Amino acid sequence: MTEQRKPWLRRRVETALVKGLTRAYSTVRVDPARFLLQLRTAYRVPISGYHGVFSLEIGELDAVAASIVRGGMKLAAVEGAGLGLGGLMTIVPDLGILSAITMRTIQKLSLLYGFEFNTDDEIAELWIAAASAAGVDISRELLEKEVVNKFVPRVIQRIAAKASAEVVEKWAGRVIPLASAVIGAGLNYWFVRAWGERARAHFRRRHLLIRQRALDAAPVAPNQPSLPATGV
Repeated sequence: MTEQRKPWLRRRVETALVKGLTRAYSTVRVDPARFLLQLRTAYRVPISGYHGVFSLEIGELDAVAASIVRGGMKLAAVEGAGLGLGGLMTIVPDLGILSAITMRTIQKLSLLYGFEFNTDDEIAELWIAAASAAGVDISRELLEKEVVNKFVPRVIQRIAAKASAEVVEKWAGRVIPLASAVIGAGLNYWFVRAWGERARAHFRRRHLLIRQRALDAAPVAPNQPSLPATGV
């Protein structure tokens, strides 16, 4: 009976993740202008625009990134504890909200490291980062063959298929009614931490690569010719 339930539960989880991530793609977006203000006021990051992050110390960005991930983890834990009281009956709405929290965390990390999502290409890169956070390798060649409104749903499907197996395995404890709230909080906390850290590493690598390219492209100042000696 357990073996019969597993495919059904995984299908439910995968469907819930697809719906949650699709909704996050359509409606749950971080406002770059508002988040820039938050970076300047709440985090005291001295920039006037996102291009300015490339002139800051990488350690300063890493400290803010860690705080952003922790914030997402705490929010997910509170949400998981509330809906966790319903055990597996609430797993579908739980995953929808969790998807939104996770994607907002990834969007904030993207902006922090200097990557906005105004163009189709930038939106696609954001979802490549989300796939990386889920442990899914998305080839850049796939993006080059498709427009973004076809590319993103395919990426979401790949993420959901990969994550559903992990979710079902770790969420199995939610069948215990009395423990489901604690387990739900802990699992949501873990989920955002794992995805947040992998997304942070993805954006950090891209950020450092752009910095290195800028250094390599910078013109080298010619040696100053020595002045001729003058007699007195």
